[in-house]
Amino acid sequence: MTMSRTHEVLNQSPPRVDVNEYTANTALVEAVARYDADWAHDALVEAGALVGRADFQHDAEIANTITPVHHSHDRWGHRVDEIEFHPAYHRIFGEAIARGAHTSCWTEDRKGAHVARAAMFMQFGQIESGHSCPVSMTHAVVPSLQLAEAPLREFWLPKVFATSYDPELRDPATKASAVFGMAMTEKQGGSDVRANTTRAVPAADGTWRITGHKWFCSAPQSDAFLMLARTESGLSCFLVPRVLPGGELNRFFVQRLKNKLGNKSNASSEIEVDEATGWLVGDEGRGVRTIIEMVNQTRLDCIFGSASGMRQSVAEAAWHAAHRRAFGATLIDQPAMEQVIADLHLEAEAATWTAMRMAAAFDAADEQSTAFARLGTAVAKYWICKRGPHHAYEAMECLGGNGYTEDFPLARRYREQPVMAIWEGSGNVIALDVLRAMAREPHAVEAFVDEVSRARGASAGFDAHLDRMGALLGHAAQDPAAAPAFARRVVESMALALQGSVLLREAPTAVADAFVAGRLGDDRSFEYGGLPDGVDTTALVARAQPR
Repeated sequence: MTMSRTHEVLNQSPPRVDVNEYTANTALVEAVARYDADWAHDALVEAGALVGRADFQHDAEIANTITPVHHSHDRWGHRVDEIEFHPAYHRIFGEAIARGAHTSCWTEDRKGAHVARAAMFMQFGQIESGHSCPVSMTHAVVPSLQLAEAPLREFWLPKVFATSYDPELRDPATKASAVFGMAMTEKQGGSDVRANTTRAVPAADGTWRITGHKWFCSAPQSDAFLMLARTESGLSCFLVPRVLPGGELNRFFVQRLKNKLGNKSNASSEIEVDEATGWLVGDEGRGVRTIIEMVNQTRLDCIFGSASGMRQSVAEAAWHAAHRRAFGATLIDQPAMEQVIADLHLEAEAATWTAMRMAAAFDAADEQSTAFARLGTAVAKYWICKRGPHHAYEAMECLGGNGYTEDFPLARRYREQPVMAIWEGSGNVIALDVLRAMAREPHAVEAFVDEVSRARGASAGFDAHLDRMGALLGHAAQDPAAAPAFARRVVESMALALQGSVLLREAPTAVADAFVAGRLGDDRSFEYGGLPDGVDTTALVARAQPR
């Protein structure tokens, strides 16, 4: 059939495929090298080529359009609670696990292990975010599992560390690998987990019987879960497998899958446990303390997820602008669009450098780094994750009508970004957590201030911001009762200080100067694309879209 010449396609950008997403991400490559993980360069380059392939990107699209389905019963009426995924989801998940995006930092005994794992995790999350949730939880469960008694720990940890992927739910003793989820929140409490009503009673064989309803249970297809339940000693942490030793299904019932705004490829659920069998992890009555490190690790992954989402957003926007012409010139060469792309990249680069700095803090074992990591993770999580949704919107606008369609990845990214801000503590929860840490762990504040102050003297604008941050910290310390009312201002000032400090110390001068002027200066703009005079937007665009 011959088409009319009116259907000739002109002035459209080519598909952004077969781009190495690692080597194209200049900031990530530099940060990996700076924070002692350059030994992982070849593996990261290989992964960058994989996730940039057309077939991988198509799998990401399919996994988010043919979404998980819950089958409560089999054809004969047996309760099975199976979650069916499109094979595309399993292909993505398997590739991520094979490359250690889950637990390589725990098995690599060398400097930069957390940084290398973070960069690998970000590669996969940039293209498909939903699978990152169970990958993250499998990573984050390790510190909590290390508190379990030896038999439990020695059974599960090797499976968590494995780089094979086996999605079939069966007797865990017959599997070489395992994926973990967690179930903390309940309908009456949400983030207030101490309001939980799920109960656990001891059984004669040393296990526990757990009964309750969990409002959000992430990735119900997982092999096992960490779950909070109340005992006579208080809130405690339990390991609850889907399938018991010997192959019998545990009394773990999926009530429904959540109909979420985004994160469609990932099955989030509401569950009931009715005398489900569980094993105590950590001390009875100390469940929050046991699971808190898992929460800290997943908060860190929220930073990585938001940063990688920003990279996808600006990469797609810059690609379109580099290939689309309007009003006689390529979009990216026009001053107004150059401003927007430069500003979007500045945000993404600040997030990337900050994410890698936080990963490096988890690599260090000294007391100072540990204290900084505790507070810095919450601060960075608050700010970077909150910046994600508007960043995705602005990038989507760069593509115009194309960006608003589901045929391009930025509509999906726009729906993905809010979950990182909500999951593992939304804005107020994080801000109040920072205030509590300031009151209970003054050494963490000292470690944070010491970290950001390392850049003092490099920029008058940055120094002025440090002074403003110090005044806010002092105000919060002097009047703790009033501090919650301005907690967000405190955390925002800390986050900007952290990003500015890292960039001034590590990033190219053009990036650091742009951040100080565009984010800390008196002439800063509320919208992307309003960078002040004197910012080298051409240099920023070149880092966003290497030519």
